[in-house]
Amino acid sequence: MGERGDAQLNRRERMVIILDRDGAECVWCRRALEVGLVAATTEHLVPRIKGGPSWIENELAACRRCNGERGHRTPGEWFDECERRGWNPNRATIVRALHSLNEAIARRGGQRRARPYVASQLRRLDRAGGQAATADP
Repeated sequence: MGERGDAQLNRRERMVIILDRDGAECVWCRRALEVGLVAATTEHLVPRIKGGPSWIENELAACRRCNGERGHRTPGEWFDECERRGWNPNRATIVRALHSLNEAIARRGGQRRARPYVASQLRRLDRAGGQAATADP
């Protein structure tokens, strides 16, 4: 995506790309998006305040409730909270997005603050996902 320039995309274009890529559900609570009153919002994996870039690789679709309640919590912290609430967050999409962002940072450079954040979240979610997968018979 970086070749065209993420900044050239308007909000609607970005959302169409994200929904096509990840599916039309909230990555956290899995409610269907753009249906009835559940509007899609752009969720930054690495919050902008923590150094996250405004790149499409750093964005997922989330419902307004999840986006607002997550605040600046890490993906791992919010993932745990979603599970505690009885939701089934989409681990595969979140981990895929973190890997994609990590690759984009390596390709484009920069993002000094985001690099360690992404690495720590990948360790946490990959490890937790691997444990969950090996726990099943």
